[in-house]
Amino acid sequence: MTKTNNRSATQLLIIVSVLIVMFAFFALMKPGFASYINVMTIALSTCVNGLLALGVTFVITTAGIDLSIGTTMTFSCVMSGIAFTSWGFPIGLAIAFGFLVGAACGGTSGFAVAKMKLPPFIATLAMQMMTKGLSLVVSGIKPVYFTAAPNYQKIALGGFLGIDGFYNAFVLFILGIAIAYVLYSRTLLGRYTQAIGSNEESARLSGINTTRWKMLVYMVSGLFSAFAGLIMSSRLGSAQPQLGAGYESEAIAAAVIGGTSMSGGEGSIPGTVIGAFIISVLTNGLRSMAVTTEWQTVVTGMVLAGAVYFDLLRKRGRAN
Repeated sequence: MTKTNNRSATQLLIIVSVLIVMFAFFALMKPGFASYINVMTIALSTCVNGLLALGVTFVITTAGIDLSIGTTMTFSCVMSGIAFTSWGFPIGLAIAFGFLVGAACGGTSGFAVAKMKLPPFIATLAMQMMTKGLSLVVSGIKPVYFTAAPNYQKIALGGFLGIDGFYNAFVLFILGIAIAYVLYSRTLLGRYTQAIGSNEESARLSGINTTRWKMLVYMVSGLFSAFAGLIMSSRLGSAQPQLGAGYESEAIAAAVIGGTSMSGGEGSIPGTVIGAFIISVLTNGLRSMAVTTEWQTVVTGMVLAGAVYFDLLRKRGRAN
């Protein structure tokens, strides 16, 4: 095993240990925390945040950032709902249209970053504002309901194989994890993503079309956002145009906690998944202890800052 693999395995072991300790702490503080129902609730909430985190992992690995993933999620499911309720699309085609919208949003951000040379922060902040506004304009500031598709909620909340509490959303999340892992670890996209993040100029000189691949990376992020939107809208039975903003912070936190370096070149799909569960357990645990939403946000911010600082310490230690 190489030194890199050793470091990755050690880091994964550390965050798994953190997750176990955190879960045990809340279980001791609140006996009902470890109940089957609550564990399923945590897992269900992780599906949306986890999919967003998987998508943004690719972007952060290129040393970029995507602040629009939450609002792209909302805009994708709103457009899917409009296509179904107003344009007469069959529900399957409407869902596919939502994925197309997500890919288009991500691709546009990627074009702004790779071709127009806008800083990723500015490009994706602009996309965040545009998708947030368009969701409100297109929907008329009202929820878009999928009541005419009676089985729509079963996409996320249907019981898989009849198992009580084990929702279809978990299976979709596992599918998303598998897709992300294959893309990141077994394809040119993953290898070029890491190469661009490590040294974009060297990657370009070695013959990689960095412009095209960076655009594709942001498009992948948009597709995962649309995937998260499908699960979110299925859970609610509607597309809520005012949701979305704020989801990006927890998704980015999950990726960074999981070992994705903000300076680029390094990421971990399994780590991102564990990071998403850490965020969900932390949020659920604080809520069970009656900690207000405002303080939950404060704690999440502190955890993110700590994860970034830990990443800096690792890089400094490696350099020395």
